[in-house]
Amino acid sequence: MAFDPDAPAQPGSGIFGLSDSREKARIVVIPVPYEATTSYRTGTADGPDAILEASAQVDLFDRRFGRIYEQGIHLLEAPAWIRKLSDDTRPMAARIISEGGAGPEDAADAARVDAAGVQVSRYVHAEATSILRDGKLPVVLGGEHAVSFGAIAACADAHESIGVLQIDAHMDLRDRFEGFETSHASIMHRVLTKIPRVTRLVQVGIRDFGEGEWNFAREHGAEDAGGRVRVYFDDDLNNALLSGHEFADACKAAIDALPDRVYVSFDIDGLDPALCPHTGTPVPGGLSYQQASTLLAFLKSSGKTVVGFDLVEVAPGPSKNEPEWDANVGARILYRMCGIV
Repeated sequence: MAFDPDAPAQPGSGIFGLSDSREKARIVVIPVPYEATTSYRTGTADGPDAILEASAQVDLFDRRFGRIYEQGIHLLEAPAWIRKLSDDTRPMAARIISEGGAGPEDAADAARVDAAGVQVSRYVHAEATSILRDGKLPVVLGGEHAVSFGAIAACADAHESIGVLQIDAHMDLRDRFEGFETSHASIMHRVLTKIPRVTRLVQVGIRDFGEGEWNFAREHGAEDAGGRVRVYFDDDLNNALLSGHEFADACKAAIDALPDRVYVSFDIDGLDPALCPHTGTPVPGGLSYQQASTLLAFLKSSGKTVVGFDLVEVAPGPSKNEPEWDANVGARILYRMCGIV
């Protein structure tokens, strides 16, 4: 039977109701159900499965981005060992976190958590590298934000230089957090210190960070137009809107600050928490769904090349008796991100 994009998703079909094989798909999604270091509350390891289920409700024609499905989108199967690794290391991390961070007596457990994070990064790096070699676009679906590192490194390895567009409530620029180097709160610190081919980090929606993170950003040129880091704070964006400026101007400035090749890292808590109430570390403020879509549309029309992207920190709610709102929003953000390539 001919594929009907307007028909309901069929039972057993792939993400967004599609049946694209890895070989035929332009976009290959790597699910990573891992969340050892989440600080406030858990649930992000359930994000990939919840988004897969919610994606069946997404209409495939997008007025802004067109027939996104025509590229082909394939979701890989998540390795069982990653979820087991997450479940095994989370109790160690949770105990350390509950005690206010790792002390000398916690060195062995903290090292095991970091080793698990490195193991996940190596897996993601290998998968993303294979996808890139096949001429396809790698997408990471988390899981906590730390799982993005391997994909960013793989995309940087494949090109002379790339920029990272980070949509997030947090800077994620801590050297380590609560005793863990591979913490979700350290992902962009690791990117800047370990992946020199990332020549520019542009952060949008930032509204919750430590003074040390801001100082680190300043050390990397956050207050210099030519610096390696550019930050578009949430309060500055809203002050501009309240003063009568156009949100589109901020979008253009953020996208113009990026080099020709771009990796997009989208932490769902960059959105207004009304859209993602169960994410691990929600923060008041943030982008609306339409503002995030406008930013992505500016990237699409900029002429820059998107080399990969991720969507992380989506956590479904605890109730199985209510429609899944976080995953519903996450699936739609993921689909529109597929539209930018």
